[in-house]
Amino acid sequence: MFEKTAPLKALEPVPGTRIWPGLLSRQSQEALLATLRGQIVENPLYQPTMPKTGKPFSVSMTNFGDLGWVSDRTGYRYEELHPTTGRPWPPIPGGLQALWGTLTGYAAPPEACLVNYYGRHAKMGLHQDRDEKPLNAPVLSVSLGATAIFRLGGLERKGPTQSFKLASGDVMMLSGPSRLRFHGIDRVLPGTSTLLEKGGRINLTLRRVTDPDL
Repeated sequence: MFEKTAPLKALEPVPGTRIWPGLLSRQSQEALLATLRGQIVENPLYQPTMPKTGKPFSVSMTNFGDLGWVSDRTGYRYEELHPTTGRPWPPIPGGLQALWGTLTGYAAPPEACLVNYYGRHAKMGLHQDRDEKPLNAPVLSVSLGATAIFRLGGLERKGPTQSFKLASGDVMMLSGPSRLRFHGIDRVLPGTSTLLEKGGRINLTLRRVTDPDL
């Protein structure tokens, strides 16, 4: 999944937030993208909606794993079935599971891999990932395609924030004191990657959802 010769030393802008720039080689990115495309026919992208307003997200999404994150009028939650096809989500690709095991040090495997597709004008407002039971389990994300401006806040929505770029092949982890930091995507920068033929960005977020039986 990643270049074995590449150093695994991460940048750490704040405690618990780690970034591995360019950890996935171009070849690894293309292989992962091919896996995603192979599953997308029976596991299509769909547009979720906000619970209170019913307003559509600007991103499209799908999931891999035993559980998938969904949002609609009922609320934010994890489900075992795709909301439009009614089928179980396909398994998390083995390379992503191996990446989780190598980088997180968490004893249990991920149960969900949220796939977000950002088109030219898509963004994601500040939010916390807190629909999971083991909040001590890290969140690991992989960027594919166009560079995005990532915004990282604190433990309160209105606190100070900082921004930095996430490029194709970058891997980021929120853990420990950063696990519940607010974060979001301000915008995607067109023309910064040739990985996706039609442009845009894919973000893959690995999460542990239930308490592990350790």
